[in-house]
Amino acid sequence: MKKVTESSSHYQDLEHMSTLELLQNINREDQTVALAVQKEIPAIEAFVNACSERMSVGGRLFYLGAGTSGRLGIVDASECPPTFGIDHGIVVGLIAGGDAAIRKAVEFAEDDREQAWKDLAAYELTASDTIVGIAASGSTPYVLGAIEKAKEAGILTAGISCNPDSPLAAAVDFPIAPVVGPEFVTGSTRMKSGTAQKLVLNMISTSLMIKLGRVKGNKMVDMQLSNHKLVDRGARMVAEEIGVSKEEAKSLLLAHGSVRKAVEHYKQTS
Repeated sequence: MKKVTESSSHYQDLEHMSTLELLQNINREDQTVALAVQKEIPAIEAFVNACSERMSVGGRLFYLGAGTSGRLGIVDASECPPTFGIDHGIVVGLIAGGDAAIRKAVEFAEDDREQAWKDLAAYELTASDTIVGIAASGSTPYVLGAIEKAKEAGILTAGISCNPDSPLAAAVDFPIAPVVGPEFVTGSTRMKSGTAQKLVLNMISTSLMIKLGRVKGNKMVDMQLSNHKLVDRGARMVAEEIGVSKEEAKSLLLAHGSVRKAVEHYKQTS
């Protein structure tokens, strides 16, 4: 399989470019990423619909990846509880090499075809769960091994890669493959490929949370009130929704713990 992600950059002699030329050329390449993702919207739509059906009856979403891909999955998973108020463990990100690999690369961890399934065993998977493999190359053994086991167990699978017709795309139920072309620095898939993966993950998790009722109108009504900024934001939401002063809205918010609960309590008692 010819890997587009490993093909030579369109640019030569990068070390001789000025800072302005470097930045302009990186930005020029980045502008192609959203268009590549746009082409995959039908595939993303089909996956989100299938996954939301399972999550609506208690299923969980697992992201698997190595290196940058694994870190992107962990970032997306870790942001779901504070943003949407879901319990930890509903969306889970796992990386080859374990938590230590989040900050520092663990050599050859991605080459272990059995480890991801072992990592997943602690979660006691069910047929309602969903696994998304994330691999820019589409050929990471850590990811592929778990996808194969998941398919055997009847678990829904999807894959996010940046190479067309990759082994990952062939293995999963729902292949998502934004092909962004050669990287500015040859093979540096933390760049355009990583950006494409991040965009797709944003689309998946945000759409799922909206479909699961975690957004009302355009507001994060279940967000966790974990800092002063979010308390202030929540108070504004409550004030706008029910037409009270910001001070009263803040009191309601802190008393009931979320925008949703504050608004519901006010409407029930007014």
